[in-house]
Amino acid sequence: MKSLKATGSQLADSAFQLTVLRPDQADGAHLPSFSAKMREAGLFPLRPVAPAILQINVGKMCNQVCKHCHVDAGPDRKEIMTRETMQLCLDALARTDIQTVDLTGGAPEMNPDFRWLVEGISKLGRKTIVRCNLTIIVANKKYHDLPEFFARHGVEVVSSLPFYNAGKTDRQRGEGVFDDSIRALKMLNAVGYGQEGSGLVLNLVYNPAGAFLPGSQAGLQQQFKRALLKDFGIVFNDLFAITNIPVSRYLDYLLESGNYAGYMEKLVAAFNPVAAAGVMCRDTISVGWDGQLYDCDFNQMLDLLVASPVQHIRDFDAAALTERAVVVNQHCYGCTAGAGSSCGGATA
Repeated sequence: MKSLKATGSQLADSAFQLTVLRPDQADGAHLPSFSAKMREAGLFPLRPVAPAILQINVGKMCNQVCKHCHVDAGPDRKEIMTRETMQLCLDALARTDIQTVDLTGGAPEMNPDFRWLVEGISKLGRKTIVRCNLTIIVANKKYHDLPEFFARHGVEVVSSLPFYNAGKTDRQRGEGVFDDSIRALKMLNAVGYGQEGSGLVLNLVYNPAGAFLPGSQAGLQQQFKRALLKDFGIVFNDLFAITNIPVSRYLDYLLESGNYAGYMEKLVAAFNPVAAAGVMCRDTISVGWDGQLYDCDFNQMLDLLVASPVQHIRDFDAAALTERAVVVNQHCYGCTAGAGSSCGGATA
């Protein structure tokens, strides 16, 4: 089953609310639109603040095929950011006060110019975050020195680990992933990541392995820290609990398992205005592998460009982008449910 996508040609009642796409079998017609919910909370249209984070998707190629992946990444994906587009990103950074660059993929390290980009960001004196799937570090000898490379450039490493045992992790991310992840975490720890006083930040990401919301981020962090230290001697800084967004492979799973309507009802019932006010799209600009601009990584996967005359990194204008309204749709309920969800975990 193909994932559902919305495009700019499917605009509905305003420039900022898009037609809700509901397959016949999803039975979600009774759910309130996200824009209506935001209007009730006094937050529609959703306005951004000055961008603080530039999130760059350097390509959809990945050494894994995770069941919950909203990027639909995998070894067969050919979309890859060129060095020319990376240079446009560096040029845009140099013209702004944006201090943080968040590199994602796919496995961003598989882009042949990944290290060149990290070095360029470092020369500009900006902070780099890398969304590392861990297994890439041990997948091939050419990646074995990634921990040292990350440490040399002060990169903050954020890595997905669905659970602290093999069963749940491998069911979501593939057979053998847990063991490879543990090996990679030990390699990161060995160069100082997660170690007190090192200044090298290692954060983990938890996504539920089913049609439910994550539990308490603080509680999960305590469980992970205790279990990983006891069983493997592994340490890390923080754990981010992220809600699965009904996009791409996770949407496919919800539809095929008959959980779509029930899951959306959970998200709507858990809508939190405080979390909604703190969503990541307010201070983040997402750059696609081809240089197109989006409000967030999820909108990027749905081809929902920013509602601004500035829609490509070559024309980047932070002031102009601050004047836009954020494009929203039903999937946005995932970021505003409960304690909220962002690339940095809970927002409320």
